[in-house]
Amino acid sequence: MPYVDGFVLAVPKKNLDAYKEMARKAGDVWKEHGADDYVECVGDDVPHGEVTSFPLAVQATDDEVVIFSWVTYKDRETRDAVMKKVMEDPRMKGEEYKDVFDGKRMIFGGFKTFLELH
Repeated sequence: MPYVDGFVLAVPKKNLDAYKEMARKAGDVWKEHGADDYVECVGDDVPHGEVTSFPLAVQATDDEVVIFSWVTYKDRETRDAVMKKVMEDPRMKGEEYKDVFDGKRMIFGGFKTFLELH
């Protein structure tokens, strides 16, 4: 079953176009290095919760949107190899994107798949 990296972050609405451009380039890099799928989604129906929610988790403000994304790989071993290549790729060092979002508020992690229904 696939291995999945998941990401949740907040992007200022004024930076959404720049984020989409950055995501397109990053997705190309991930796929080039062996990721199976690369998906980016912008929040459309993401309510603020009282105890927990996507916006609370990333401390999103009213002028930000929540981004939910994931990358899939054949397995954990493939993910580790792809991630190493992605992090070493000079295209991922783009200084022009350093102010697009606050990476300190991004949540990310790797997940083992235990169920797939298609």
